[in-house]
Amino acid sequence: MTNSMITTSTSGTNGGGAREIPVELLEGFRARAAAHDRDNTYFADDLAELRAIGYLAAAVPVERGGWGLTLEELARSQRRLARYAPATALAMTMHSYWIGVASEVERAGDRSLAWIHREAVAGEVIAAGHAEAGNDLPVLMSTCRARRVEGGYVLDGVKQFGSNGPAWKWLGAHAIDVEAPGGPHIVHAFVERTSPGVRVVDTWDTLGMRPTQSHDTVLSDVFVPDDRIGCVAPAGDGSHPFLVGMTMWPLSLMAAVYLGIADRALELACESARRKKSVAIERGAYAYNPFVQQQVASMYLELDAASAVLERFLQDWMSGVDHGAEWVSKVYSMKWRAVEAAKRVVDIALDVSGGAGMFRGNELERLYRDVRCGGFHPANDALTHEMVGKAALGILGEQPRW
Repeated sequence: MTNSMITTSTSGTNGGGAREIPVELLEGFRARAAAHDRDNTYFADDLAELRAIGYLAAAVPVERGGWGLTLEELARSQRRLARYAPATALAMTMHSYWIGVASEVERAGDRSLAWIHREAVAGEVIAAGHAEAGNDLPVLMSTCRARRVEGGYVLDGVKQFGSNGPAWKWLGAHAIDVEAPGGPHIVHAFVERTSPGVRVVDTWDTLGMRPTQSHDTVLSDVFVPDDRIGCVAPAGDGSHPFLVGMTMWPLSLMAAVYLGIADRALELACESARRKKSVAIERGAYAYNPFVQQQVASMYLELDAASAVLERFLQDWMSGVDHGAEWVSKVYSMKWRAVEAAKRVVDIALDVSGGAGMFRGNELERLYRDVRCGGFHPANDALTHEMVGKAALGILGEQPRW
């Protein structure tokens, strides 16, 4: 069954031998999740426990002090974590993918981001600063300005959706240098929180994923030294290993998180159907209602298919399959499929549970709100269809855009 990939063992490894979060910690995360959602507060206790067991360095190689999880193993772990505390899992995704970016760059022969591994092992949080008002091509374009100065760059602009708002030390942010030789370039920089001109603004009061506390960050002439510049690439060009990593790792891990939410919704729906009774059903439980059986089957079929897409994508990436330019379509398709399947599964779960799922404090009500956030992560529905459609037509790189 699809859910069999999610172990409930209390041991320190999963079925593949990789380390995992102990189930007793996960149960604690779930016990706190509702209060964090209700009160719109950060998951500080979860973070402290994850830091204590070294999870912030889960993707750092073992020889550097981390757990040594591959992208495939980390996706599995994040999916399991999301079954217990979706917002905690999502926020850890926004931290962990930077470790993957550093690894991808190093595999290409550049060790300039090895410091990210050291910071993760030290328990420091790295946040994502890419979302901007007025920019529907995050990472490849920017409304934030970068200006070349002696020894580095100065950044000026506003970043949104910065998960781990109360806790991050480093913000991976990008900005456009319109005066760069050869035309506009995108500067990818790591901003230290204590740098002059950095201001985190408490803006997070949202429909779902509330405990991520993904506040805005205002950058007012913030200096970033050259040794904290990850990549400088032509605007619109995503071919640099840094940018490839920034696509493959976050989208894979986000897909896993939302499928984890769907895993839990299916579990709750089945529990509800077995528990609920009706005087009109001779055998008592709703589980014997043929339509409920059809609904549960629909949930399983959606989840099984989306899981297969994610798993095949990860296997292909890890084994070095050469999809060439088709990787663009595959990564956006994979993430879109996972999120859309997860939303459908949670929607059906609410139908199975009935009116009880509408009440605040019901876990399904929270999952219903959390899963809706998946569509806002890059690439959203519109950009996914644009990128995949253009790629299939062979016009992806053409300008102007429309």
